[in-house]
Parts: sequence; C-alpha cells; structure tokens
Amino acid sequence: MIRKILVGLVLLIVAGLVFTVTVLPGLFEKQTNVVTDEPLPPIRADATALHQTLQIADLHGDTLLWKRDLRDGASRGQIDLPRLEAGNVALQVFSSVSKTPKGQNYDSNSADTDNITLLAMAQLQPVRTWFSVHERSMWHGQRLEAAARDSNGRLMLIRKPADIDKLLAARAAGKQVTGALYSVEGLQNLEGKAENLDRLYGVGMRMAGLVHFFDNELAGSMHGERKGGLTPFGRRMIRAMEARGIIVDIAHSSHKSVAEILAMARRPVVSSHGGVQAVCGVNRNLSDTEIRAVAATGGIIGIGYWDGAICSTDPKMIAKSIAHVRDLVGIRHVALGSDFDGAVTTRFDTSQVVQVTQALLDIGFTEAEIRAVMGGNTLRLLKQGIEPLPGKGL
Repeated sequence: MIRKILVGLVLLIVAGLVFTVTVLPGLFEKQTNVVTDEPLPPIRADATALHQTLQIADLHGDTLLWKRDLRDGASRGQIDLPRLEAGNVALQVFSSVSKTPKGQNYDSNSADTDNITLLAMAQLQPVRTWFSVHERSMWHGQRLEAAARDSNGRLMLIRKPADIDKLLAARAAGKQVTGALYSVEGLQNLEGKAENLDRLYGVGMRMAGLVHFFDNELAGSMHGERKGGLTPFGRRMIRAMEARGIIVDIAHSSHKSVAEILAMARRPVVSSHGGVQAVCGVNRNLSDTEIRAVAATGGIIGIGYWDGAICSTDPKMIAKSIAHVRDLVGIRHVALGSDFDGAVTTRFDTSQVVQVTQALLDIGFTEAEIRAVMGGNTLRLLKQGIEPLPGKGL
C-alpha cells in the first residue's frame, strides 16, 4: 500500500513538472501577448499592391523571451518567421528582456523583484540564465544566431552595414529572406561591468536601451521609483556604445535621462517603441520637445501598436501618431516600433502589418512617405548607426 502511495506521489510530481515546463509557458504567453478579435477594415487592392513593394522594418519585438522556435508558425504571440514573411517584413529588431518587476506598471517599480527568473526556470533555459540577467541576454543573442543558422537562409543576421546591403540585394533578387538585428531592453544586463558590453556586442547586440521598467546602475526609468538622470557609469556606457556602433535607445528612460542622453549624443538616437504625448498622454510617451531633440540627433521614433502607446489598438491611431511626428519634425524621423511579443495586446500581428500601410494611405500619406515610415528610415539609420567609429571597431 505504501509503495503504491509513493509511486502515485512520484507520478504526480512528474506530471506536475511536465505540465510546468511544457504547458504553463505557452498558456502564460497566450494570456500575455494577445491579438484581439476586434474587427479590422478589409484591405483594399491599392494598399496590398503598395505594401508588397515596401521594405518594411520594425524597431522592436520581444519574441526571444518566449519558449517557441522563431522559425515555426505559432498559434500564440505576434511574431515568428512565417508571419514576418506573410507581412512582407524585411527586417525585425529582436530585443532581449532580461528582467521585469512584479506588479509591473507605468508609474513606479522597484528593482528588487524579478518575474523572469521563474520564467527562465519554467522554460528550462540553461541554468546559467536562472540567476544572471547578463547570461539571459547572452543566451537570447545565441538563440537568434541559432535560428538564423538553421533557417535555410530565410533569416539573416544584421551586424554590420554591409549586411543591410546584402539583405536588400537578396530581396531585390526575389529571395525570401528577413533580416534580424539583436537589441537589449535595459543595460542592467551589464551587471555593473563595462566589459560585459563587449560580450554582448560579440553575440550581436547593435542597439540597447539603458533602462527598462526600473531604475538601474546607468539611468533612471520613466517607470522607476526615483526617475533620475544618467549616472557616471551610464554616461561612460553611452560613449562606449557610440564608439562600437551600438545604437542608443531612449525607450523607457525617464524624462531627465532622455534630456541628458540627447544633450550628450554624438550619433543618431532612437526611441524604438512607444508613442507621442500629443496623441496619447501616457507618461512613457514622448513630448514634442523630446521629439524635436531626437530629430536633432538625426534619430527616429518608432510608433507602437498597443494601448499604452496610442491609447487604442486601432490602426488609425498608429497613423495619427506617425502623422504627428511627420508634421512636427519631418518624415525622416518616424518609423514602426510594434513592441510585438512584449506583453502587449494588439489588434493584429506582424502578418497583418498592411493595416498600417492602408491607414497611412487613408489619411493622405504619399507613396514616398509610406516607404520612409514603413522601413526606409529604419534601414537608413541602422546602416549608419551600427558602423563603428574610425579606430573604435572591435
């Protein structure tokens, strides 16, 4: 009898472990990265025809966080390679999320808690990632490398300017290939060590935001407790990033940090994903003063697709936000920054990004303007920004 009880307990434990590592991560993501069933307008023939000629680029997606193969089509989330291809996306920036606070919100978060530890364990990530935010980002970069290596040429890593030329030439020749550039969301993954910047560069990091949802050793977050400015370490890392060809991303930075970053920037700066205060008055969105300052560096602003960015999930509001940036500082300084797979709810996934093309047509954007917004601006900035300064290459 005791033996039967023990066997039963073992089986229950095994079943629980199997459920935890095979079912729970997928269920959690399904509830976290949501595509609603709200109606979308039917796509007109003119929008489809134009969309198929575009080189589309998205400045921010968090797909690397989740337990699924990027190369395979999925029934959850918002980005995978088949859906990128269906959406005619030429280049996707894949970001590493290494830490998020419990009770995450836009107003105030402590750096003392972390949701990603349990997710790393539940997804059976390498043990080295369980308690090191640096190793999580190293692993995310290695995951992207592996996906590209095993994609039969369908996914191309972008690490130097010539890679963008190679990508566009391949697409012009009719090849089905999508570029992938690696970014990180918050340099808490340096773990306070300057030398870790070079390690992350080595696995492909070519863009980085200084902070995410909490203050860290480099800067204050818009969602942190203090919301302060740059630290001496943060200033040092900005100079190191500029020298190496790592684009500085101000997304999630406090207003004080944004002002200080833009004041010291020597190269174009991006806001990879978010919105504008004039359209959606959420604290993380950019003021007109900040938009002008980003443009003054030669930088670009990626407009997101979720409620916190545009106060809606309607493609019309994406177009309205893009139009505000265009009218304020010019068409060269606005782009797409979906935040797909970043724990957001959207009305469409990347296979349906033609919705944005049509929404821009609907409010009178010209073909040239649409080409710039949908990818031209991002491709130009990336090609410029990932080039190391003379004598500073690694």
